[in-house]
Amino acid sequence: MINRPDKLLKIRPDIKKIEGFDKMNILESFQNQTLRPILKFQNPIILEVYRSYLGTRKGVFYKLSNEGRLDYIKKTLQKDQKIQNYIKGIIIGHFTVEEFNIYNQNIAHINKRIMSLVINRIKDQVNLF
Repeated sequence: MINRPDKLLKIRPDIKKIEGFDKMNILESFQNQTLRPILKFQNPIILEVYRSYLGTRKGVFYKLSNEGRLDYIKKTLQKDQKIQNYIKGIIIGHFTVEEFNIYNQNIAHINKRIMSLVINRIKDQVNLF
């Protein structure tokens, strides 16, 4: 039988350790031990999903200044439930059952963290669009 949790954890990239790791609350720990590695691993597909999303918006993004593009990324990812759910699914699909249980107990807080990390990640790579 395939050991899914071990395989999921094995494919995640290592993230530089954060100082004071043992003093973090459960949400900070979840963000650093689970979300950041998954986001790094899933970065290419997240960028491609957002690129596809931009293509459905009639090129509005490409007519904006760099500052306008950063604002557009933030606004669309905060307001558009469809793209939010799509991206969250890409992330949640890489949770172990144990991680999903933590997520399920803290959905609102972790969803905010996911979208905040995704927004920053996409904004940091805006030059790729």
